[in-house]
Parts: sequence; C-alpha cells; structure tokens
Amino acid sequence: MDSMAPQAPLTHPVAFLARRAATALAAAAVLATAAAPAAFADAPSPSPSAGKLPSGLYGTKDPQYDGVWRQSLALLAQDTVGVRPATSAVDWLAGQQCADGSFTAFRAEPGKPCDAKTMRDTNQTAAAIQALATLGGHGDTVKKAVNWLKSVQNDDGGWSSMPGSPSDANSTSVVIGALVAAGEKPESVTSGKGGKNPYDGLLTFLLGCDAKEGERGAFTFQLKGAAPNADATAAAATGALGKGFVVAPAGNGAKTAVKQLSCKNGDKGGKQQTAGREQAADAGAAYLVGVLDENGQHLPSAMPGQEKQPDVGNTADAVVALAAGAHGAAAQKPLKWLEKNAKDWARQNGPAAYAQLVLAAHATGADPRSFGGTDLVAALNATGPKPAATSAGNTAGSDSSSDSSDAKGGGMGIWWVVGVGLAFGAGIGFLLSGRRKKNEL
Repeated sequence: MDSMAPQAPLTHPVAFLARRAATALAAAAVLATAAAPAAFADAPSPSPSAGKLPSGLYGTKDPQYDGVWRQSLALLAQDTVGVRPATSAVDWLAGQQCADGSFTAFRAEPGKPCDAKTMRDTNQTAAAIQALATLGGHGDTVKKAVNWLKSVQNDDGGWSSMPGSPSDANSTSVVIGALVAAGEKPESVTSGKGGKNPYDGLLTFLLGCDAKEGERGAFTFQLKGAAPNADATAAAATGALGKGFVVAPAGNGAKTAVKQLSCKNGDKGGKQQTAGREQAADAGAAYLVGVLDENGQHLPSAMPGQEKQPDVGNTADAVVALAAGAHGAAAQKPLKWLEKNAKDWARQNGPAAYAQLVLAAHATGADPRSFGGTDLVAALNATGPKPAATSAGNTAGSDSSSDSSDAKGGGMGIWWVVGVGLAFGAGIGFLLSGRRKKNEL
C-alpha cells in the first residue's frame, strides 16, 4: 500500500468543488501563503483520463485533489446508517497508503512507490484513519498511518495539512479525530521538543478575553493574522471534545443553551485561556450560534466577493460541532436550514457532500433517508459501487429526487478550484487544512 492526502497552500479540502473559478483564482495568491493543500506544490499523481477511474472509487469527477477525502467520508457516512460498503471501495482506500503510512489525495498507480514528490497530507491521512478504523479489519494500515502522523507533529502539539508548515486549527482537529478513532489518547501524543499535545496546540487558536467582544470564543485558522474563522471554529469545537467526523446523536433538549466565554473582572486570558477543552468547545459553539443567528441559520462564504453566499458544507460542520457539545436544540435551526437548502449543493458536489449531510443528520438524530425530501443514503450509495449490504431495502438505489449524473459527480470537488486547490463556498466539511481561511483573506 502506498500513499494519500489532500493539500495545497490553502487550508484543506473542506469546502467542496472550488466555488467560483474566478473568485478562487483571485484569492489563490493570498491563500497560498497559508497552509494549503497540495495543489500548490509539485503536481500530485497524474489524474486519470475520462472513463478510467478506479471501479471502487466514489464519484466520477477528477479525484486528483480529493479522492481519499471523499472516499473516507462516504465510507463513514454509510457505516453510520448501517450500510456495509463494497469491498472494492474499502480496498481502494486502503490501497492508497504510502509505505511510510501517509496518504495523499490520489495515487493513479498504487503499485508505484511514493517518492519525495508525493504530496503527503495529514488531513487525507487522518480522514482515511477515521474510516478504516471505524470499518475495522485494517489494523496494520491504521497503525502505520497513526505513526506517520506522530512523526510529523509540530512542536506546538498541532499539525498543518502539509508537514513542515505552521499548525492550523482545522488540521489539528481532524488529526485529533483520527487519533481517537484509532484508540489513541490525544493528550498522550506529544511533540518531541516542547512536550505539547494536540489539545495544547488546538487551544492556542482560541480567541480569548483580549479579543473584541464579538470575536471571543471563536477560533482562528492559524496564529498568523489571527481573526475569527467560523470554519476553524466548527472544527475546533468538535476536536476539542476529542471527537471526529462521526458524532453520536445529541437530543433536542440536551444542553439547550451554549455558554459564552467567561471574561469576568476584566480577565485578559488571551488566546491561551486557562479554561479547559470543554469550556473552549462551549465558547466556540456560542460563537457559531451567534454567526448562524446573524446570517439566517447558515454560515456565510469566506471567499472574496461571495460573502453573501451561504457556505452549505461549513454550515453542516457547525451542526455537527453543536451536536458534539450536546447542544442539540441549538443545532436544530441550522439543520432545518440544511434540509431546505442543501439539496442542489449536494447534487452538484457528489459523494462527500451527501456524506457530510448524512453525518450532520446522524449527529442530530434526524433521518438521512428523509432529509428535506431527499434520501441522502440512496443518493450517496448511487455515487459508488453497490454496497455489500444495507439495513433498509431502499438505500442501495439512486435517489429519485436527485440527478444521477450529478450525484455521481466528485464529492470533494472540494474546493480545489481550477487545479489551484481553492476551497470555495461550499465547505466540505470539516477540517481540512486546505480550507479557505477567512483569517488569511
């Protein structure tokens, strides 16, 4: 097995197909200076020509920048609803691993060893770990991947999407989810020099009591140019609780009120609050609720010129983050917004988008087979090889409410716009370190 991982000097594949090519290109120069997916480095493995995609891969769009990511999310989403993925789909993912344990976004020739030009990515690696650890039967693959992640941990305890770059909140969060899925204790995974663990690194991105009142509780993508980033906040609020892409359902009445960051008596705690992980997660959740309330229950796009456009993928991230903190009631409003507005977005973006919505539905106890009139499970299943088994008789077929040709489109079209790897307005979910960083724009 050899290779995997998404990247580029952006911030990770969190948004889905590059939003508007023009916008993405305009922002590429700026984003490239901050952590980003491989798109900006040496060209990744050659993309397959039309009609020659691996049979086990989800989606039909070019997997050059998001193959492992979209595959991992699809497998995880299926598992949460009792669908057993096709063996070919799981084997394809496991077969993308490099000999050193890392993953890159896509390897057209898995039999060819990874070399120095292979763009290894912590986000893709962490996503693959979460999927393979959850499905089981790939213990050695998972162990090697975890060991590789440990080998590229930064001195501050965190990670960037591309080893050697400054840590960011999104990448650190997705790795935390991977460590937990693999049975590791993140607090025990420390960097060689500073002895810092992932949680130490993650909390450095929290904007504390020395920030403006409306920004307190938010997380910044990176320390450079620290500014509130809703996407990073959603990722960090989940990661700070030691959770990954799959979050156990939160009841509607659970912890109905989020708690603002406490700054009594003029406390100036700064980014590195003395508060623990749970308080930081609560503060992040409170910030998200505020942004959602201000924008009609969706997160706005962080792309230049697209600020008035909703970011569907990152809104789904926010729903998962609120559910992770047991803020079930707070998650209901943005969930309802998704049910009304996410259908076309998911159809256009394919497997990863459907998977993200399935995971948001799962986290809130909603029915993914009846989500705003769409059977998300059937639509997701239709983008890849026929599942080995399903828990419901109607989940293996295509969704009558979706366009099959679009549904089979690439899930992560992920924000890698026109080959630049730009995360654009959709926001695929979670933490990818190649996401668009609002604070970098």
